[in-house]
Amino acid sequence: MSRYQVSYPKSIEERLDIERLVPRNEIVTSNVGTDVIKGLTETPKTLTPCYLYDDRGSELFEQICELPEYYLTRTETKILQQCAGEIARITGPCELVELGSGSSTKTRIILEAYQQLGQSLLYVPVDVSAGILESSARLLLADYPSLQVHALVGTYELALAQILPSQLPSRIIVFIGSTLGNLKPQECDIFLSQITNALQIGEYFLLGIDLQKPKHILEPAYNDSQGVTAAFNLNMLAHLNHRFGGNFDTTQFEHWAFYNQTDNQIEMHLRSLRSQSVELSALNLQVNFTAGETIRTEISRKFDLAMMQQQLQDRGLVPLHVWTDPDQWFGLLLCQLQA
Repeated sequence: MSRYQVSYPKSIEERLDIERLVPRNEIVTSNVGTDVIKGLTETPKTLTPCYLYDDRGSELFEQICELPEYYLTRTETKILQQCAGEIARITGPCELVELGSGSSTKTRIILEAYQQLGQSLLYVPVDVSAGILESSARLLLADYPSLQVHALVGTYELALAQILPSQLPSRIIVFIGSTLGNLKPQECDIFLSQITNALQIGEYFLLGIDLQKPKHILEPAYNDSQGVTAAFNLNMLAHLNHRFGGNFDTTQFEHWAFYNQTDNQIEMHLRSLRSQSVELSALNLQVNFTAGETIRTEISRKFDLAMMQQQLQDRGLVPLHVWTDPDQWFGLLLCQLQA
C-alpha cells in the first residue's frame, strides 16, 4: 500500500502523517555540519540559508511576511487570489506538493480554489522545521475536513529525490515566495533538474519569482524599521550554537543587507563588531573574526521574467500562463512538464 493513501477519515490524527526524510544509503550523521565547516573556513565566510530556519527562525520569517516594507508576500498573495481558480481549472485534480511551506498561509488560497471545484485535496508540505509543519498542518486540517496531509521534514533535495508517484490524476509542485532567489545560478540549474525528475510528463510546476526593480524599493524589504529581519538573521547564530555546541555571542554581530546591482541580488550578512574567536565544539571548529568581517547568510536574486521563462522552457517546463501585478514587481508562472 502506498504511503499516500487517499481517503478522508474524520479525525485530524488520521488525516495527518509526518515523515522525517533521511539521506538514502548514507549514515544520517556522516555529513552533518560539513557545510558549516566549509563555509566558515573559506574567504569570504558564508553559511547556507537553511540554518536560518529552525523553529524560531521560521516564526520570525512569518513575522517578516507581515511587515509593511516586505512587499513580496503581499504582492504574491494578491496575484494568487486572482489566478488560483484558473490554476485549479487548468491542472484538474492534483496532489499539491509545496517546497518550503512554512505556515502554508498562501496555500490556503490554492486549496480553496481546488475545493470550490469539488476536487480531492491531498497536500504534501515540505519544510526543515518540524514544528511549523505540524502546527500549520493541524490548522489546515481543522479548516478543511476533506484534506489529507503528508508532511515531509527535510530539505527540498531530499523531498524531490524520495517523493512517490501521485495517487491523484496529476501533481503540482509549488515553489512560491521567490525562494528560488536564494539559489546561486548553478544551484538553480540543479534545482530545476530535480523538479523535472520529480514530475511525470504532463504534471505541473508553480513558481513565484521576485522581479528586478529599483534599489530604493528592494533594500527596505530586508532592513525593516522594527528589526525583525535583523533578529531573523542573528537567530542563525543561536541555531548554530544549539545544534553544534557553539558560543557565538549574538550581541557581537550585526545584521547588514544591501542590493548588489551587478549581480541583481540582495545580500544578507552578519558583521562582526570586533575581533573575536568562536568555537563550535561538536564540529571541532574554531573560527576567528576580524572587526568588520562578515558571514554572508543569504542571497535573494531578482529575476528578469522573459529570461526565466526561457530557462524553464529549456528544461521542458513549458510556461502555460504567467501572472504579474500592475507594477511588475512579482511574477507567478504555471509550467507543465512536456516531452
